[in-house]
Amino acid sequence: MTKETGKTTHFGFTDIPEEEKAGRVRGVFGSVASKYDVMNDAMSFGIHRIWKDAMMDWLAPRPGQKLLDVAGGTGDISFRFLKRAVHGHATVCDLTEPMLVEGRKRAEAASMADELDWVVGDAMALPFPDNSFDVYTISFGIRNVTRPQEALNEAYRVLKPGGRLMVLEFSQIPNDLMQKVYDLYSFNIIPRMGQAIANDRDSYQYLVESIRKFPDQETFLGMLRAAGFENAKYRNLSMGIACLHSGWKI
Repeated sequence: MTKETGKTTHFGFTDIPEEEKAGRVRGVFGSVASKYDVMNDAMSFGIHRIWKDAMMDWLAPRPGQKLLDVAGGTGDISFRFLKRAVHGHATVCDLTEPMLVEGRKRAEAASMADELDWVVGDAMALPFPDNSFDVYTISFGIRNVTRPQEALNEAYRVLKPGGRLMVLEFSQIPNDLMQKVYDLYSFNIIPRMGQAIANDRDSYQYLVESIRKFPDQETFLGMLRAAGFENAKYRNLSMGIACLHSGWKI
């Protein structure tokens, strides 16, 4: 049972009690799990694949590394990591079991079964010991966490000394005109796609709103540093529609 804190957080543009957010997020992703990969391709015109490849290029996985992929959903990042590392291990951790179930159905999951674990868990209270992983990734997931700073603190805790954090998330376009054009697309087209493809307009309305509530690049960089990460940097992707943040536990 979740303890009531009396604090509120945002669920898209709606303020709700903090203790309700995890359940609502589970509802969103449980609802869209079977269509999640199709919708990612439709919403981004397939560009999310380029962003995830850019994440791997900067991360440069090495043989023998242990990855924790939080909010790992259907395994996109873990599969890429294992292919690049040649031999390593990935643990996919997600709050929503239906997403993990969909991930296990993918062909890559069968071919990499010995190198993969699938774990239901909360980013703010990871079920892993201190200093357990070489790499921590979270891709398009941290904006759905009730208290993102706590998730970053947990990332720092479970990483080994010398370990690396990498976050891929939607962000803010520095150009106001381009941001307005992107907002028009997001709010008018993406919820309609959600209705047409996943029969779920409301979940995709939430996803669009959650992007707008997430901190900008510099603010989030400060949160990495507050968690203890050093040599923290970011790189904008597609003019800032998405952004990669990187930090090291030294």
